[in-house]
Amino acid sequence: MNSKWIAVALMTALATSGCATKKYVEQQVTASKELVDERIDGVEGQVEANQTRLDEQETMIANASKSAQEAMDRAVAAGKLAEGKFVYETTFTDDQIHFESDGAQLGDGAMTALDEFAGPIKAKNDNVFIEIQGHTDSTGTDSHNYELGLQRAEAVRRHLSSKHGFPLHRISVISYGESEPIADNKTKEGREANRRVVIVVLQ
Repeated sequence: MNSKWIAVALMTALATSGCATKKYVEQQVTASKELVDERIDGVEGQVEANQTRLDEQETMIANASKSAQEAMDRAVAAGKLAEGKFVYETTFTDDQIHFESDGAQLGDGAMTALDEFAGPIKAKNDNVFIEIQGHTDSTGTDSHNYELGLQRAEAVRRHLSSKHGFPLHRISVISYGESEPIADNKTKEGREANRRVVIVVLQ
């Protein structure tokens, strides 16, 4: 084979190699772009989820402040406070104080959570006023949920009185029913968050 044909063969090989290299590079660029897009989508999803949780927490904080102020106003109006001082507020969610569907019976887990709540108050022996607020999800009618929230709050009141000796005349109960949601009732998680008992401690 003379030098002319050798040169032609080399040029053809280089051209073919160049096309293959270009195609390979293009494939790598496309794959990298798809990977970057997937990661961007994942980050955006995490940002949206975090923002949703932040919004829910801000709503809970706003509702907590509102609940405490309303409890204080009611206690002052009833003449049950010596100083009118907010001590603290505790929210028991469905995983802490779980009631059976449409029920108001305290289970063992609920009693344990309430015992842990009552311990420090008894130890300090402060003359406090307690308001127990019952909340439900939106399943059922407004009137039914109001009664259900009241029954659940009353169950907590009876336990604190009978088990820990809290005087009944310094414990009040109120039901908000489904009227004060802190999450979306359209989701299972939201309904679970809305089924809660809030205890406001005043002095």
